[in-house]
Amino acid sequence: MNEAEVKVHRDMKPTRMWTYDGTHPGPTFDTVSGQPLSVEWINNLPSEHFLPVDYTICGMKPGAQSVRNVVHVHGGRTPAASDGYPEDWYPPGQSATAHYPNGQAATTLWYHDHAMGVSRLNHYAGMMGAFLIRDEHEASLGLPNGDQEIPLIICDRCFSPEGQLYYPTSGIPGHPWISEFRGNAIMINGRLYPYLDVEPRKYRLRLVNGSNQRFLRLALSGQRPFHQIGSDQGLLASPVAMKQLLLAPAERADLIVDFSAWSHQQLTLTNDGHDVMQFRVGGKQHGDRSRMPQTLTRVPRIPESQAVRTRHLTLNDYKRPSGDAMLMLLNGTRWYAEPTEDPELGSTEIWNLVNLTEDTHPIHLHLVRFQVLDRRPIDMFMYENEKKLRYLGKAQAPQANEMGWKDVIQAYPGTVTRIIVPFDGYPGRYVWHCHIWEHAANEMMRPYVVRPRGSA
Repeated sequence: MNEAEVKVHRDMKPTRMWTYDGTHPGPTFDTVSGQPLSVEWINNLPSEHFLPVDYTICGMKPGAQSVRNVVHVHGGRTPAASDGYPEDWYPPGQSATAHYPNGQAATTLWYHDHAMGVSRLNHYAGMMGAFLIRDEHEASLGLPNGDQEIPLIICDRCFSPEGQLYYPTSGIPGHPWISEFRGNAIMINGRLYPYLDVEPRKYRLRLVNGSNQRFLRLALSGQRPFHQIGSDQGLLASPVAMKQLLLAPAERADLIVDFSAWSHQQLTLTNDGHDVMQFRVGGKQHGDRSRMPQTLTRVPRIPESQAVRTRHLTLNDYKRPSGDAMLMLLNGTRWYAEPTEDPELGSTEIWNLVNLTEDTHPIHLHLVRFQVLDRRPIDMFMYENEKKLRYLGKAQAPQANEMGWKDVIQAYPGTVTRIIVPFDGYPGRYVWHCHIWEHAANEMMRPYVVRPRGSA
């Protein structure tokens, strides 16, 4: 981990960023399922933070170490000691070695900072990268690979007139934290308004939404079609034809785009109708033997009868008299309270996420993958006052591209979102949280404990 000057656009001065190995995004880990990997993460950052630290939020106090880091491989089935628990941070001059068994199916993961109290700033400073896992089944499908396989990490930022990162503050003396951040510029793989030269053939685009808060609504110019073949935790059962993709912070999408019908043309990737990236399609193709099979993998649905417990977990926010959000909690509980979610290793549970706020929250569970059952709107007023669920409509099935394995779920406002979670992997203390970084910081984040098999 070190500070670097990153060239984000040809017409801008280099931008001060915090990076892994001097690049943003950091190096792409290209790994194989079942082949373990050890990584020493060395903190070589400066002694002072260059973004506005709030010393009043959870895990901070006046005079506390502001430069603190720990790495989380998001979506990894990782032992607790190597998962990047927020309190396991270490300062400049120290390092930690993490062990990643990679005992999971082929998928697009990513890694990022997760240090208590400053993860939103470290992440904004540039600390993220792609982590790919491959396996024999995926290799047998003949998907586009090599130069035709492109990881794309997308995030929004604000820049000063001097080309430096600008992170806004609340304007409240001593309490600079803001509840949400939305930048006015979109970076893709560390570049503003980049372009990619492509041949008229199929490409595999592995997307990561690395934004602090922004939901991406992505499309190709002219509403040209593409197919989604994978989500957070691997391949879908079959490709899903799409013209628009909504991607929450930390969600991933594995896409196939066939440029063969658009030779000598320029296509634009847009977000909410605004241009963010250009594809320049050439006229010459060097042969395309890649395929997009109509059957990708088996994704058997988990029967609800397999769950040994159902938990009702609320998403809450609490406001100042002025109306500004000041605290966001999971199940009305602060970070430092003892864990209340304690599934047994090997068991399956249903988690009902009862969203009592006006925001959609991307909820992420460390260690595990899960399936979406349904969403159903509720009477929030009744639940707030009587703790009773009164449904206002029928249960809504997951979208077609949500039918695979997930580790981030969009929990809609005024809605119960149900997920079914097999707690496979390892015993130990993990984290579940909202992946809007500003929310997680204050303090929409909770520890949970996976108990060993047979424990009481």
